[in-house]
Amino acid sequence: MSRSVRLEGSDGEAGGDPLGLAVWRLRSRGCWEDAAALLEPHVGREDTSAALRRAALLVERCMFTGGGWERAEEALRTAEALAGTDGERGAAACERGHLAYASTVLGVRDRADEARAALGRAAALLPPASPRRALLDFRRGLMTEHFGDNPQSARAAYHRAHAAAVSNGDLLLCSFTWRHLAGLALRGGDTAEARHGFAESLRLREELGYLVGMAPALVSLAEVQPGPEAERLRAEARRLFRLLGGVPAWLADRLEPPGPAA
Repeated sequence: MSRSVRLEGSDGEAGGDPLGLAVWRLRSRGCWEDAAALLEPHVGREDTSAALRRAALLVERCMFTGGGWERAEEALRTAEALAGTDGERGAAACERGHLAYASTVLGVRDRADEARAALGRAAALLPPASPRRALLDFRRGLMTEHFGDNPQSARAAYHRAHAAAVSNGDLLLCSFTWRHLAGLALRGGDTAEARHGFAESLRLREELGYLVGMAPALVSLAEVQPGPEAERLRAEARRLFRLLGGVPAWLADRLEPPGPAA
């Protein structure tokens, strides 16, 4: 990884911070539990930033694997208990909202009302200039897109998140906003815009070494490419999916190899 990487949902950057870099390397390969373990000594010393970062890691694991809910809840409760400022309480609320969103979108348990309430609480607590508001806008866009059936409002939220992420140098979050803006463009029939957004998302994830996020980016780009190129992208996605032990779990159905010709 050749550049400083702002860790989405955290206070710091991986570049220049040995602990942050070690956490990033594990996280980017889907080793969330190992990454969280590196932060536990700091959490034990009541380091609120470390508690928030650990909670974010374990919430992300739930989103990618569909498991680990109790561990994520425990980490969130610890972060919430340690939070002493509005910014810290807002960050914890943002993670709680994302955990509730993940539970709902993956069909584990309907927690949509909890997600909306937690994200609304985060919006009220986070200072206007907080760099965390970019991630909050993105997550509120997810809720609007998937549970509000309002593509226009979701697009506006993603654009706000994208502009702030660019300003903050949060390239990982940019990869998410590009991908979801492209998805909305595809729904609206703009294949060229969708292709551009999906390609940008994949490019950023490749540059950052976010291995665990590359299979979804490859599959999304394959949707807007001609046959041979689409199959090449899906084949690479299948390879990465197997390499990472079937992560992200929700991608499995979309990676079924083509059947024999009739």
